[in-house]
Amino acid sequence: MNYELLDEAVAFLKGRWPDAKPTHGLILGSGWSEVVDTFEIKDTIEYGEIPGLGKAGVVGHAGKLSWAVGAGLETFIFQGRRHYYEGVGWTPIAIPIYTVKQFGASTLVLTNAAGGARDKMSPGDLMIIADHINNFGDNPLLGEHNPTWGPRFPDQSHVYDPALIELLKKAGQAADVPLTTGVYLASTGPTYETPAEVRAYKAIGADAVGMSTVPESILANAAGLKVAGLSCITNLAAGISKMDLTHEEVTDTTKQTMPRMKKVLEAFWKEMANAQ
Repeated sequence: MNYELLDEAVAFLKGRWPDAKPTHGLILGSGWSEVVDTFEIKDTIEYGEIPGLGKAGVVGHAGKLSWAVGAGLETFIFQGRRHYYEGVGWTPIAIPIYTVKQFGASTLVLTNAAGGARDKMSPGDLMIIADHINNFGDNPLLGEHNPTWGPRFPDQSHVYDPALIELLKKAGQAADVPLTTGVYLASTGPTYETPAEVRAYKAIGADAVGMSTVPESILANAAGLKVAGLSCITNLAAGISKMDLTHEEVTDTTKQTMPRMKKVLEAFWKEMANAQ
């Protein structure tokens, strides 16, 4: 991880937004970018302007950082993420987490599009991430230890904050949007999983599968941020789905689910504001 680039990114943003004091960060995954419409936007910066971050490389990721306010909570919204499978290393993946931490935020909310591995899941379901399985075969904390990420051996007993999980459940009720809860498993991608892999992942406790979020959760938890995660189940995983898997299906499902995604996150920000 290149800490010079991490510090350059933070210095750049503090130069552009010297008055920004976000208490929350939000990373919007594949197809989630339109959620930003529910926030009051103070300013927006393209990813390509931010040192070390670079343009988003996947359809469905807008590649913009917005300084925003929702329910009175100042929030940095990352519309899209960089992925490990892009071959860019850990630095661009770490920049959003490092940034919100250096700006003084206490909470990070992660969203993604995922394949449903659990029986009776349907495209369009929204799943609160209660825990995760790291199937990357790698870890963003490998290498020389940096105190930004807390202790050398971070505890991961409660990566996803129990209080935030309860507030997400309340937000689902307030928005009249059913939410399920489950375990998210992430592999590097960019290939989708084979049917045999999905059977294996189900056997070890995975409810949904994807290619992101887990490294960000590891970093955020290590840095002492409270973490919440929400997946949009955009397709059934291989061996469960009767159709070939495509990214077009992912983006089409998130478009159809967008009204409910917006309602849940808008309600969640209100719940977090009320809980302060």
